[in-house]
Order: sequence, then C-alpha cells, then structure tokens
Amino acid sequence: MTVIRRLFILSWFLILLVGCTPAPNNSNTTVSTQPSPSPSASPSPSPATTDTASVQVTLPLLDALLTDEKFVARAKQNLKLSDQQIDELKRVSGGAVAKLRESNAEDLDDNDGNPRKRAEEQLRSVLGEQKARDLAKLANEYWSKGDTSEASNDNLQMLKGPNAVPTDTRVVVNIPAFRMDLFQDGSLVKSYKVGIGYPQFPLPLGLRKAQQIIFNPTWTPPDSPWVAKMKNVAPGETVEAGDKDNPLGPIKIPIGLPSLIHGGKSPARIGKFASHGCVGLTNAQIKDFAVLLGQASGTQNVSNKMDTYLADKEKTQTVKLSQTVPVELRYETIVLEDGKLHIYRDVYAQDTNTEENLRSVLEANGLKLEDLPEQKRKEILDKLKDVKKETVIDISSVAQKGYPAPVDLDAGNGNKPGSKARIKS
Repeated sequence: MTVIRRLFILSWFLILLVGCTPAPNNSNTTVSTQPSPSPSASPSPSPATTDTASVQVTLPLLDALLTDEKFVARAKQNLKLSDQQIDELKRVSGGAVAKLRESNAEDLDDNDGNPRKRAEEQLRSVLGEQKARDLAKLANEYWSKGDTSEASNDNLQMLKGPNAVPTDTRVVVNIPAFRMDLFQDGSLVKSYKVGIGYPQFPLPLGLRKAQQIIFNPTWTPPDSPWVAKMKNVAPGETVEAGDKDNPLGPIKIPIGLPSLIHGGKSPARIGKFASHGCVGLTNAQIKDFAVLLGQASGTQNVSNKMDTYLADKEKTQTVKLSQTVPVELRYETIVLEDGKLHIYRDVYAQDTNTEENLRSVLEANGLKLEDLPEQKRKEILDKLKDVKKETVIDISSVAQKGYPAPVDLDAGNGNKPGSKARIKS
C-alpha cells in the first residue's frame, strides 16, 4: 500500500465524525498524469522565524481523534490509558459534539467561550492533571502533524518568517483573514474569501499538500448521535454526490490529515466559521479554484475534464496533479500588506495580537516600531488590544512592501471582481 493511500485512509478515519468527512475514494475511473518531482520550497525574504500560534485540543476535536485506531493505540501505549479511561473520554467528547448539534452552536459567528479551557477541565476530571496535559499534547501534535510514521520523502517546507511571500507555486491560507491565495512561480494568481473551521473544530496549522482533485465525492456519515437525528441519512450508508445531504459539494481537494478544500458552502458562510477542520468554498468558488490549481500545477485539461465529470453526478472521478502543490495553513493576525497594516481578530484565541508579533512583522520589512510617529504607534498598539473583526492602518513609509494585496478576489457572493487571474501559459 502506498504512502499516499495510507495517508488518505488515515485522514478518513481521523475526521470521521465531522462534516468535512471524506469518503473512501470509490471512483470508477481515475484519470492520472504521472507526477513530476516535487519542487523544493523557496526561501522567504522575511528573516523572522517566530512560531506565532499552535491550536490546542477541544472536545469535539478529541472526539474525531478517538475514532482513529492508531491514535487510540498510541494514547494507550504512551500514556498508559486503560480501556475504561478511553471509554470515558469517548463519552465526554461525544457528549460535547451532541450538545453542539442540539444547540446549533456551530452556526454562531462568535466563540462560545473558550472550547480549549472546557476541554482542559474535562480531561483533568477524567485523567488527572499530568495525564490530561500529556493527552492534550499528544492530541494537538497528532491533529497538526498526523501519523509521523507516514513521513514523505519530499523536501517541501513552510516558508520562514511572518507574512512570508512564496517564490514558488503554492497555496497560502491565512486562517484569521478567512483568505486563501494561489501563487504560481511566485506570482499571486487569485485570492478567495473562505469559510474556516469552527473553534471547536479548528483548522490545523502547518504545511499540507494538494496532489489530486476529486469530482463528485461521496460522503459516509459516522455512527454518532448527531447523525441519528438527521432525517435522510443513516450511519455507514453512502451519501451520493449531488445529494442535498452531502456536505462536500461537487469537488474536494484532500490536503492531508485532517483537512480538505471543498465546496458545498452557502455564500452566507464565506468569511465565517463554516466547517469541521476544512477550508470551505461555495460550489462556484471550488470549480474556479480547481481549474486554476490544475493550470498552476501543469495538469492538462482540468477544465474540460471537470465539465465532463460533473455532468455525471453519480460517478466519482479523480485527477492527479502533475506537480504536488504545497498548501500552507497559517495563523497570522498581524499582516503588513502593500503599505497597510491589517490586524485581524484572534479567532482561535491564540494570543497572537501582541507587541512582540507586531515588531516581528515590521522588522521583516525593514521597519522598527520606534520609527513610526508616536501617534501612529499609539493607534496601532491600542488597536491590538481590541479587534472586533479587522482593522486596517496606513503606514506610508512601507508602501509596496509586505504581503501582496488580494488579486481577483472571489468573495463567494457571485459578484465578478475587476481584474483577471494571472495564470501563466
């Protein structure tokens, strides 16, 4: 069994309880182009290397992990957990998921308190102080990195430094900005507003890889209390592509444990919490992105194949990308963008809107905080303390520096932007 196949199966188990659940690839036809060697990541011009955020475990996230036999085995072996303790963890975490569904808490645009703190309290009550800390650490690492025994041999890496600008072909998702960018050979091709994982099911952080585009994906509902309350589906059955109860939309792009980029989202959920550990797009957005991703990766005729494949909604089909495309999942709440400082809300409560991170962003672009006028410094530091959604502050001394402004921004509302995507022929 290949490494890619094992990773795909592992990711299916890991997010079995969540709405981004990918079903096993049961495609009748697979159209493949032999992949070329993966490109090495290009170095970033930004000198800073500070790691600014690390998403911590929540009860719904733990609920998903406990469906993965490898994770459970590792928890038993490394932490010496008993079967009774595992069963109690499943009961507590499963109850949290059921409560979310009953209260419709996932549809709220704001955090419901701090789900990480609630998880810490529950884990301590079940396992005690030390084992609770050890399990939280194991779960966070597993969610972020997956099964490290399945290491790949490519040389892809996250770019170093704050607001790092790619010089190669890659996708960058900045979670607090609800923004996804596609770069080709260092040029920003197109930007998308996206939906992100609920705080209870946060998007992981780090480097992922896009290697295939799956058309007409099916969905297999898990054996879970919230599924039992759904009217038209049952645990274990296959929900066909195109079915109104299939949350994945017409296309999904696996990007490694535990996430997908997929469609199926309404325009009202774009720019908000909208998924269970995935990057969510509208159906129109995912179709557009799939075509541009195919072109940027050198994969032939994705547009023509897509039209043909989507016409037959009952057949799942896969196109392998000619080149693996790195996908960076970043958490940057302070971004210098073309002479404007953007400060975003700390959506996952990671405590990243700090003066230290501000200084790192400015210094990566040759500017010190003390270089700014006193009034401007005070304005910025005051804004860091209380950001409702997004604050933008002009800094004329660094015009045309920093991360690029959006190109051909697709906000998911059906309105056509003014400029065209810059795909190279």
